[in-house]
Amino acid sequence: MSDERWVWGLGLATAAADGTVLDTWFPEPKAGRIPLGLDPAMPPEDLEHLAVPDARRAVTVEVVILEVDLDVPPASTPDAYLRLHALSHRIVAPNEVDLTGIFAHLPNVAWTSAGPIHPDDLTRLRPFLQRDGIQVQGLDKFPRLLDYVTPPGVRIADASRVRLGAYLSPGTTVMHEGFVNFNAGTLGSSMVEGRISQGVVVGDGSDIGGGASIMGTLSGGGAHRVSIGARTLLGANAGVGISLGDDCVVEAGLYVTAGSKIVLADEPPRADGSRPTVKGADLSGRDGLLFRRNSLSGAVEAVRRAGVGVTLNEALHA
Repeated sequence: MSDERWVWGLGLATAAADGTVLDTWFPEPKAGRIPLGLDPAMPPEDLEHLAVPDARRAVTVEVVILEVDLDVPPASTPDAYLRLHALSHRIVAPNEVDLTGIFAHLPNVAWTSAGPIHPDDLTRLRPFLQRDGIQVQGLDKFPRLLDYVTPPGVRIADASRVRLGAYLSPGTTVMHEGFVNFNAGTLGSSMVEGRISQGVVVGDGSDIGGGASIMGTLSGGGAHRVSIGARTLLGANAGVGISLGDDCVVEAGLYVTAGSKIVLADEPPRADGSRPTVKGADLSGRDGLLFRRNSLSGAVEAVRRAGVGVTLNEALHA
C-alpha cells in the first residue's frame, strides 16, 4: 500500500483520571509513515516539557506518536484526532479519509479556556476553575479548530463557529455567522456567511450568503454529498440539498432540494402553455443556472446564465 495514504504525527494526549483520552494535539502532522530511526522514547523537548499534569483540570498529558492508514476507520481517540488534524492542516481534502465510526472515538468533553475536562469532573472543579478565571466554552465531542490549528491565509471571525477537521483554503473568510463542520470546507478563496455541513466542499470564488444552509449527510438518511462549484452564489437565507455547478446563483430565501419541482423557464412552452418541470435532483451539479422563485406564480424556476458567476471583493480575502 502506498505511503501516500498514511499520516503520522507526534502529539500530546490529554487523559482524565479515569483513563479517558479527552483529546490529542498534533502540532505538525505529516503525510507518510513514521520515519525509520525515530525513537518514540525520545520526544522533542518542545513537546516533552508540555507533558505535565494539570491539577486544575484533573488531567494528565503525555507524548504520543502515531501513524494511521487513511483508508481504514479510526481505531482510537488519538487516531480520530490525527485524521481531523490532517484535514485542517490540508494534508488531505474532505471526503478523502475514512471517518467511519469517528463519533464512537470522540468522548463528550467540557471545553474550557484552559483545555479539555471530563464532564464528570466539571461540577467538582467548577469553583476552582472560576477562581482562576477559566471559562467553560462548550460541552461537545468536537473542539474548535483554532484551539489546535492556525490555517495560513484564512480569516475566522468567531472561533466557536469552525470545528477541528474543517478544511479551509487560503483566501477563505468565515464571517461571524458562518459555520464550517468537520470533513467540509473550501477549495479556494471563498466567503462563508452561512453553514457548510459535514462532507460539503465549496469551490474557488464562491459566496455562501448570510444565513444560508447546505445539507449534509450526518442525519436524515441522505447519501448525496453536496458540493458547490466555483464562482457560485448561495443567496442570503437560501439553501440547497443538491449540488451546484460553476457560475450558479440561488436567489435569497430560496431552498432547493432534490425533490423540489422546478420549472425550466427557458424551455419552449408546451401545447397547454406550460413549461417542462423537473425535480431538483435532475439539475444537480449543472453549471450556469439561476434558481429563482417566480414572484407571481410562486413556482421555483431555473434559467440559464451567461458568462461567469459572482466576483468576490478581493479586499476581504487578502
